[in-house]
Amino acid sequence: MKRKIYNTLLDWKNSGQGRTALLIDGARRVGKSYIVRKFAQNEYESALFIDFGSASPTVKKLFDDYLDDLDTLFMHLNAFYQVKLTPRKSVVVFDEVQDCPRARAAIKYLVADGRYDYIETGSLTSLQRNVKDIIIPSEERHVKMYPMDFEEFLWANGNDMLMDFIRDRYMKQQPMGALMHRKAIDLFRQYLIVGGMPQAVAAFVETHDFGLTDRAKRDILDLYRSDIYKYATGYESKVAAVLDLIPSQLQKHEKRFKLAALAKGARFKDYENSFLWLNDAMIVNTCHNTTAPNVGLRMNMENTTLKCYLADTGLLVSLAFDESDIADKEIYRKLLMDKLEINQGMMVENVVAQMLRTAGHKLYFYSSASRDAENRMEIDFLIRKPVATSRHNISPVEVKSGKKYTTLSLQKLRAKFGQYLSTSYVIHDRDMIVTDDLVYLPYYMTPLL
Repeated sequence: MKRKIYNTLLDWKNSGQGRTALLIDGARRVGKSYIVRKFAQNEYESALFIDFGSASPTVKKLFDDYLDDLDTLFMHLNAFYQVKLTPRKSVVVFDEVQDCPRARAAIKYLVADGRYDYIETGSLTSLQRNVKDIIIPSEERHVKMYPMDFEEFLWANGNDMLMDFIRDRYMKQQPMGALMHRKAIDLFRQYLIVGGMPQAVAAFVETHDFGLTDRAKRDILDLYRSDIYKYATGYESKVAAVLDLIPSQLQKHEKRFKLAALAKGARFKDYENSFLWLNDAMIVNTCHNTTAPNVGLRMNMENTTLKCYLADTGLLVSLAFDESDIADKEIYRKLLMDKLEINQGMMVENVVAQMLRTAGHKLYFYSSASRDAENRMEIDFLIRKPVATSRHNISPVEVKSGKKYTTLSLQKLRAKFGQYLSTSYVIHDRDMIVTDDLVYLPYYMTPLL
């Protein structure tokens, strides 16, 4: 599984020279441990891996007893793991570091010591119980890891060239052409229903059996539920309820999360920690309403009005069709052929949110429920240009799943907030079209925005 984050690791190693530790934060089963092992094996003379998810209490206690005597600490670790470490040529990996907060606190002293490089991987690393009674080391450089993106999915399926062609067409603002568009959209639809979790992708690549692929995804969902009941102490049932309601909330025309679906009279303050927990666990991508589409999207954010997307659309498919233990293969076949009689806007908007988040965008939407028809509009996403200018910083993005649609909301937005807006985009299942007012992009070009 080739992953783009490998280049991030390589840049950190070559430019940092041991001055910082690297913390890779991501959802469970997103591939953190795999890529770090591959990197350590390829780029270092030797590597010491400590998996704190399974490490004995004796190993964990070493970080309590010997932080003031690092020579003795490494003597014990070398003996226990039978690894010979060489100064400046070896790396120490703290896997599942959230399960040993003292080891994470020790990074301050280990980096200052300078003899080895350090990589940490973890999930829920910001959860209060996982940082209680420790000082978060300033020597950490944080990197977030997401499910495999569309290009990584193509690589896993042995297609190394298609995304380069897509990128070239995007940069030149030229259509793909009927043949290449059809090929790209077919592969994208596979990505839509398989998703980007490495276990599911591996099952699909090896077998092309949607039943086995679905089983891999359901195993991940079961793991997430177990984590909820293990770590979301005191409000675990609320977190689980939010997770299970995501498909039905996204299936509605207005995809904002309605708290009334959770409980009669539910208030945001009763469930705020549940959304925060799922977001910190990187199980979901939350998208907040902003009251004005200008460069300060966060300054105009309505914290209580949000849409909640699953971080991996393949998992959303399995969560949505959970009437049986294994989703009917016929469902997958119809999804693949675009023949399933459901509103597929749920999955399409979710995958666009996933791709935008993976590309580094924070997620915002714009909604105005004005009684005045000219001011009543809803825009799926607002993204900011990488370099802010005095005007025209925000690009509105509308996602369309059907063959027939209008762009009325985009027209209204441009009429009201034109001075704030850069290029407007419509994401649809057809080829690229460039007009004076809008750029229409096929789904698979979303990561290039």
